[in-house]
Amino acid sequence: MRKNFGSKPWIYPEPVLIIGTYDENNKPNAMNAAWGGIYDYDKLEINLSEHKTTENLRINKAFTVSIATLSTVTVSDFVGIVSGSDDPDKMKKANLHDVKSEFVNAPLFTEYPLTFECEMVSLGDDLRLVGKIINVSVDESILTNGKIDPSKLEAISFDPVNNKYLLVKEVVGNAFKDGLKLK
Repeated sequence: MRKNFGSKPWIYPEPVLIIGTYDENNKPNAMNAAWGGIYDYDKLEINLSEHKTTENLRINKAFTVSIATLSTVTVSDFVGIVSGSDDPDKMKKANLHDVKSEFVNAPLFTEYPLTFECEMVSLGDDLRLVGKIINVSVDESILTNGKIDPSKLEAISFDPVNNKYLLVKEVVGNAFKDGLKLK
């Protein structure tokens, strides 16, 4: 038996994305966003609402997107519930450490081991952000044989039904291989 819920924005796993921007004074800001993902081979798309981040995007037209991890659950949640517009000490309280991206005018937060460095392609009236991926920066601590190791990354996912964060870690199959058994 199935139960119908109507139209809901429920998809699993839902990545927890941390958007990094600079304001007009090059002060860094971080924001948690859940509604986003890959858009084409070289772009990201994130649905936003009006925030300090959207103000910063209009100024600099560049941003970073980091994947939240098990070790960053608390700080990732914090930057999603506290606005940089309301709390000028937000980043100090978050205790995130930033360095300027080598590729775009945006902060790269060292606590996040996987970060996309992007130039803004568009920020529509509906606040749908599209960014061109210029570089993917990966901390070597999450690499095995030169590739990202999900068990080392320990990415978290947002559960929109229960308002929880889930750990995405275990390998359960082989893409483009397991299905060949049915061919």
